[in-house]
Amino acid sequence: MAGPSPARRETAAGRGPATGLSIRKLAPAIGAEIDGVDLREDLSQAAIDGIRQALLDHRVIFFRDQDITSEQHIAFARRFGELEVHPFTPNRKDHPEVILLENGPDNKSRINVWHSDVTWRIEPSLGSILRAVEVPEIGGDTIWTNMVAVYASLSDELQQRLDGLFAIHDFTHNFGRGMNPDRLSAMQKKFPPARHPVVRTHPETGEKALYVNGAFTSGIEGMDANESDSLLEKLYRRAQVPEFQVRFAWRENSIAFWDNRTTQHYPISDYWPQSRRMERVTVIGDAPF
Repeated sequence: MAGPSPARRETAAGRGPATGLSIRKLAPAIGAEIDGVDLREDLSQAAIDGIRQALLDHRVIFFRDQDITSEQHIAFARRFGELEVHPFTPNRKDHPEVILLENGPDNKSRINVWHSDVTWRIEPSLGSILRAVEVPEIGGDTIWTNMVAVYASLSDELQQRLDGLFAIHDFTHNFGRGMNPDRLSAMQKKFPPARHPVVRTHPETGEKALYVNGAFTSGIEGMDANESDSLLEKLYRRAQVPEFQVRFAWRENSIAFWDNRTTQHYPISDYWPQSRRMERVTVIGDAPF
């Protein structure tokens, strides 16, 4: 029998001789911290392959003490695919691929909801890379949950019921709030509701993951509103079980890289009126199947 790939040996043993990466699990179901890499550098392909494998293995990976520029942030993200420009969030004028997430005394955070990024797109993101620029003295953690494990925990009967169903994802319920009617109408034409499977297959691993979220899923196709809402609420509650999760305490220059295809996350907005400034770059994915 063939042994595990070098990247998988690296994850199991903690350090890979080809890449120098040191990988430490943070929770049984999801999450690992990676040492032995400087994201300011032009990393070897072996290092990028090791990081990508760690992302597949652990779903969200973390790096500490990475004092990188926006240009270096973008360059690292581009090693994993093309980058999106988000149409609804504040972006850096000099680097529109970089989303600015800034909250403080005059701008209380309102993103404290479980979600996977941009599922309202026809081709949602592969993953997001978030860098902490300024963090509160206490609070402001983020939680991620493993949606492969959530799906696997469902009864056989419920899994069979979900397989083959499709859900509608729409930006309107979140980003459309407060938008003037003309702009809302224009953006709805540009970004119409997306139809995705309730259970998606990961394009790289073949794993099945539950793929609905409270921020952007508006309903299940073919169900009346009451039945759809009841089923979705049951699935959302299951995703909130702590055994499927990891919680990360941010420090300045910490970075999180998560797989949007198999995770949801919840930014904890418990730090007001302290300030929290983050920058995010998002890698474009493909249409779920």
